[in-house]
Amino acid sequence: MVSFNDPCDHLALSSDVTPTSDGCEECLRTGDRWVHLRVCMHCGHVGCCDSSPNRHATAHWKTHPYHPLVRSYEPGEDWWWCYADRIVFYVDGAPPAPSHP
Repeated sequence: MVSFNDPCDHLALSSDVTPTSDGCEECLRTGDRWVHLRVCMHCGHVGCCDSSPNRHATAHWKTHPYHPLVRSYEPGEDWWWCYADRIVFYVDGAPPAPSHP
């Protein structure tokens, strides 16, 4: 289910993070490619989206279920996604999303 809603109850788990990489961390190590990037709003891990072959952002959440929130790491995109609640949303007053170069 994808719809733009009010923020989920997990927003309190987010932090002011610094992305850990300019690309998907795991894909960079293995030489793989990605489609789009997501940044974990708990620890800053950068992973590839579910349209990418390896789906590393989702894999990060499955390994760390207490990290349910990501933001797009694409230029000009300010949306958030909650894996636990399966919703996409915007946060009023949030600083602009980080994005890869």
